[in-house]
Amino acid sequence: MSEKLVGLIVGAFGGITSIAYGKEILVFVISLMPILELRGGLIAAALIGLNPVSSYIISIIGNVLPVPFILLLITKILNLMRKSKITFFNKIAKWLDEKVEKHKGQIEKFGYLGVVLFVGIPLPGTGAWTGSLIASVLEMDRKKTFLAVLVGIFLASIIMMLVSFGFLANIIH
Repeated sequence: MSEKLVGLIVGAFGGITSIAYGKEILVFVISLMPILELRGGLIAAALIGLNPVSSYIISIIGNVLPVPFILLLITKILNLMRKSKITFFNKIAKWLDEKVEKHKGQIEKFGYLGVVLFVGIPLPGTGAWTGSLIASVLEMDRKKTFLAVLVGIFLASIIMMLVSFGFLANIIH
């Protein structure tokens, strides 16, 4: 699913790649986005032919940047959304609460190692945004969570570099 979504975004905003640093900007913005995150950024980088080393650095920075804000603010934002008179915000809060409920057992069971694995193993529904959200709701220590998310991002980045740039195919053959 994320490959298709990345392809759509690259197609829609591919024109930005013609400006100076446009490819880098596109990869950075995709890496910032929830759901796509670093995985989407690296897939996009491979699709648009960005240098693997640049892609790696830009995607990590884009994926790490929102984490402190999520850890500091998400529970307050969720509480406001739950109490909001705007139905749209209530629905988003409910969706996020359901996402937390679905995945929190994985993190509760293994603690900070669970955060590392949840963020680091690139599966649908996992990543830095969701891992940070769940850890915040579970009231885990922010500094330790940030470090665990960071380790998870590095793990995911290595896996996704191997997949996105075809290194894995070269190793197997």
